[in-house]
Amino acid sequence: MVGRRRLGRQFGWLWAAYAVSAYGSGLGFGALPLIAVLALHAGPAEVSALSAVGPAVGALIAVPLAPWVECRRKRPVMIAMDLTRFAVMATIPVAYAFGWLGFVQLLVTSTVVAAAKIAFSAASGAYLKALVRPDDLLVANARFESTNWSSIAVGPPLGGAAIGLFGPVTTVVADALSYLFSALGITAIRGREDAPRTATQSLIRAGALLDGWRHILGHPGLRALYLNNMLVAGLIMATEPLLAVLLLRQLGFPPWQYGLAFAAPCVGGLIGSRLARRVVARYGQYRVFRTVGTLRAIWLIGLAFVHPGVIGFVTVIAVELAIIINMSLYTPVLATYRLEHTPNHLVARTLSAWSIGQQASIAILTALAGLLADATTPRTALTVAGLLILTTPLLLPRRDHVASEPDVASSHS
Repeated sequence: MVGRRRLGRQFGWLWAAYAVSAYGSGLGFGALPLIAVLALHAGPAEVSALSAVGPAVGALIAVPLAPWVECRRKRPVMIAMDLTRFAVMATIPVAYAFGWLGFVQLLVTSTVVAAAKIAFSAASGAYLKALVRPDDLLVANARFESTNWSSIAVGPPLGGAAIGLFGPVTTVVADALSYLFSALGITAIRGREDAPRTATQSLIRAGALLDGWRHILGHPGLRALYLNNMLVAGLIMATEPLLAVLLLRQLGFPPWQYGLAFAAPCVGGLIGSRLARRVVARYGQYRVFRTVGTLRAIWLIGLAFVHPGVIGFVTVIAVELAIIINMSLYTPVLATYRLEHTPNHLVARTLSAWSIGQQASIAILTALAGLLADATTPRTALTVAGLLILTTPLLLPRRDHVASEPDVASSHS
């Protein structure tokens, strides 16, 4: 079984560090927009900017960071990114306590955290590939995925309760400390990490910034998966603010029902991630990509038919549960395939390019969905998103792109 397979003490420390950070982020989920509303009395335009502009600018900042990450040992990079996030998040409760907190500070914090997260993820992916055996990559990625969904299930409800009891910056403190503890966990990993063989000079050239995208777009399987994932992630995330307006304002759902409707289905993340290894072993990567990749796209349209009352509440939970089960099964398989088909000297830049593209897609599609909802209604925008996502399986890779690609995991290292 996936949960019983031993991957070694070093992976255990890495997983523990990831878990601490994930649960801290779960507690602090949506904390910055909430602070903007409760403490700064920000309007809808400012809250939208905080949710979209900050991460988008952070993604741009992460572009030149990718070659820097590539040519350095990955463990110090992860520690530096954790400490950066701790430091910038810690400024918020300090400023709040002295009455100095402003919207610009929240926007800068959102931007820095987004850029550091991309750099951290790129470094951790490259480090994971060097840390565990190729046969264990799917197990490791499934454990990260399971941890991620469990943190989303538990964190936001506890964070909401903490804010109600102790004030609006409580969860920001918890989130900041989680990055500090994550850095300590990574520091505890023993063993010498080999220096990257790629020369620093070759990464300074401007073209090195685009090498991650060149690799993705030049590889038929990765190209198809990349384009598909950008649209699916962007369209799913674009529905979140629309659904908040529909449920809370138009249908009169109480806040606790709204929170429970998104927290409870995250249990599906534990189910899907634990099934990933067995499903791949039985059916293969191609069938997972085609079948599960299609199944995760067909449920979103159901959110356009939500109505008031118990039936509407159950409808949201059922739709979100179906999406999350399929996403949590699909994501570790995708992450493993991406590492298997990326040369060692390109892993950090490829993962950065992937994260940047996804973050940009989410920002753009969220903004467009908001404009459409303003021009029409949130239900209309949800319907359009649900119909558009039904076309995304057309972008999934063909069998020959997945099954016959050579393994380049160790080539050009």
